[in-house]
Formats: sequence, C-alpha cells, structure tokens
Amino acid sequence: MATQVTTATSEHHPTAWYSEMSAKEKSTFWACTGGWILDAMDVQIYSFAIPAIIATFAMTNAQAGLIGTSTLLASAFGGWFAGALSDRFGRVRTLQITILWFAVFTFLCGFAQNPTQLLIFRATMGFGFGGEWAAAAVLIGEVIRSEHRGKAVGAMQSGWAIGWGIAAILATILFSVFPQEAAWRALFWVGLTPALLVFFVRRMVDEPPIYTQTQKKLDAAGRKANFLEIFSPTILRTTILTCILTTGAQGGYYAITTWLPTFLRTERKLTVLGTGGYLAVIIIGSLVGYLVSAWLSDRIGRRSNFILYAVCSIITVYVYTQVPVDNASMLFLGFPLGFFASGIFSGMGPFLTELFPTRMRGSGQGFAYNFGRGIAAMNPFFVGMLSAKLSLGQSIGVFALIAYGLLIVAALLLPETKGRVLTAEA
Repeated sequence: MATQVTTATSEHHPTAWYSEMSAKEKSTFWACTGGWILDAMDVQIYSFAIPAIIATFAMTNAQAGLIGTSTLLASAFGGWFAGALSDRFGRVRTLQITILWFAVFTFLCGFAQNPTQLLIFRATMGFGFGGEWAAAAVLIGEVIRSEHRGKAVGAMQSGWAIGWGIAAILATILFSVFPQEAAWRALFWVGLTPALLVFFVRRMVDEPPIYTQTQKKLDAAGRKANFLEIFSPTILRTTILTCILTTGAQGGYYAITTWLPTFLRTERKLTVLGTGGYLAVIIIGSLVGYLVSAWLSDRIGRRSNFILYAVCSIITVYVYTQVPVDNASMLFLGFPLGFFASGIFSGMGPFLTELFPTRMRGSGQGFAYNFGRGIAAMNPFFVGMLSAKLSLGQSIGVFALIAYGLLIVAALLLPETKGRVLTAEA
C-alpha cells in the first residue's frame, strides 16, 4: 500500500480522511459499513414485527421478550467465535461467513410456524449478528491509518442508525400494503438481501497487510493464533478492563432504551412515544451522535470521548426520569437520548483495535465487546426486579449510573491509544 502523507490540517478535518483513502481502503470501508447497516436492519426488524407476531402466535409479552434476549445472548457467543476465527483464518473470510449467516437465518424467521421455531431461528441469527461486528471492526481498524482510525471506524458504527431507519421504512411500507400476518413474514424475507454483499466483499476486499505480515511471522515461528492468549498474564489486565468498558456502555444503553418508553408511557402518561416522529428524532440523534463521537475520538482522544459521552448520558437519564416534561418537550429530547446513548459506541472499535496485538486482535476485540453485550442483556431484567422496590424511573437511573460509572473507571485505567500505529508481530 502506498504511503500517504496527512497534513496537520486534514488530520482533524471531519471528511478529509475519506478523500485520502486509496480505492482498496474505500472498498473495505464500504464493505464493513454496508455489512453493519444491513446487520442493524436485520436485527431491528424484530422490534417492528413484535405486535404482529404476538397476534399471529397468541404469544405473551414475556415470550416475545425472551426471543429478543436470546438473540442478544447468542450474539455474544457469535462475537467470541468470529473474533477467534478472524485471527486464525482471516478477517475477510470471517466477514463473508457472518454476513451470509445472519441474512439466511433472518430469512428463515419468516417461515416460523410457532414461537419455538422463531426463537431458534432468531437466536441462530444472533450468532452471526455478533460475529459480523467482530470481523468488520477489526478489518477496518487495521486498514485505516492511525490518525483517521477513529473517524473511519466510528463512521462505520453510524451505519447502525441507518439500518435502523431502513427497518422502520420497510416496516411502514409492508404493513401498509399487506395484512399484518403476512407483512411480518415479508419483513423477515427482505432480510435475505445482505447476502448479496458477500459477492462485493469476495471481489473487492483484501486482507489487511498488517494481518498477512503477522501470519507470515507466526508461520515462520511455527505458531498459530491462540484465542486463550487474551487471558495470558501480559494481556489479562487489558482483557478485563475492556470487558468492563463494554459492559458499561452496553449496560447503560439497554437499561435506558428498554425501559424508558415504558416509564414515560405509564408514569408520565406521554403519548408521543409511539409516533414515527419520535422514533425519527431518536434515529437522527443517534446518527449525528455516532459521527460527532467518531470525530471527537480522534480529536480529544479515546478516553476523554468515552467519559464525555458517559457523563452526558447520565445527565440525559436524569432529565428524562426526574424533570417534568410534556409531549412537545419529549419529542425534542429524543435527539440527545439517541445522540449520547448510541454515539458512545463510535469510539469502541478503534480503542479495542489499538489495545490488542495483531495476532490476537480479533479474539480480544470480539470477546471484550460481546462479553459486555452478554452481561448487558441482563440489565433490563435487573431494572425490572429493582422496580418492585423503587420507582421505575429510579431503577433506570440506578443501573444507568452504575453502568456508565463502570465505563468511566475502565476508561481511566486503560491507556490512551489515540494515534497508535499498529505493528505486525509473532
């Protein structure tokens, strides 16, 4: 890959990083971003289909919730597995497998004949959902130069908001055209479309040079990538702290996004929450939050960015749960909710990429991020339990404060990695 010179001015320019990329770098960026957009679309489809699925199968809310939780828990194992695979067999190959995996099992969800079949298909889909992020984040993190890594990986992360928006649009169209018992199935069938991206990845994306150099050194030394090395004495502290970091970010996110709508409907008696306008404001806030966080991650550093977003997320939760608001105010408050709770994830990919050595980067990144997801999946349950003793608003606040507090502690204990140049080693 040709060496490119980045000026001090372009280093912090919000868009210059893209124009400075080579054709291969751009192909990699769009393959990873496209995969994440379509991954988000397939994941978010379920939330829009829940009412129709409940009606079709005469399910309870608890059964519907169990299917959602099973997807998240399976995604944690998928991320661990895919991370290890990417170290052993390559980032690009693993990305192709995971995209095809989640697309096929999303498609199969549309043929489910009972809640048990849907749970199995959805949980199996989650295995690929978690794996896709693990492979894509490592791949793009290794391809993009150090001064722009935060902006590029964060821009990829913003694809989640786009995929969420696509799912909302598809649901609106399909439920207006078909009866609900057919519309939810069609929604899952559309989820097969990400499989087409595999052909683009296969043709246009190469393994990062730093990965291939590391593999050559490992082969010369007679060694193979070993997942268990992330628990070795030299790297264990990093593994533990990154698991705490990701648990904090995702625990706060799930505590907020799962229970706030219920709190605002039942205790504040607000009606704007079920409207498309409120959802659109949150999605736009999320997209902007991702992009701003991506830029800030390179500008002020990974740790400062995490702490800033965590503190602002805590303030947002306080306003939502403690300050009286009306429907009009709540519509606008959707923007900071999406901005901070979602935007905090933009810095996760570059930070984890820079903290783990190349030979175990996929294993470390996949394990840490998805360990956090697995633990965070229990947070909605814990909030519900605590609400038997405290008010729901107080319960949300307690767990959001604990989660973001953990993130801040982990960020302070980890080293700053902004600008770190990745190296190949055996």
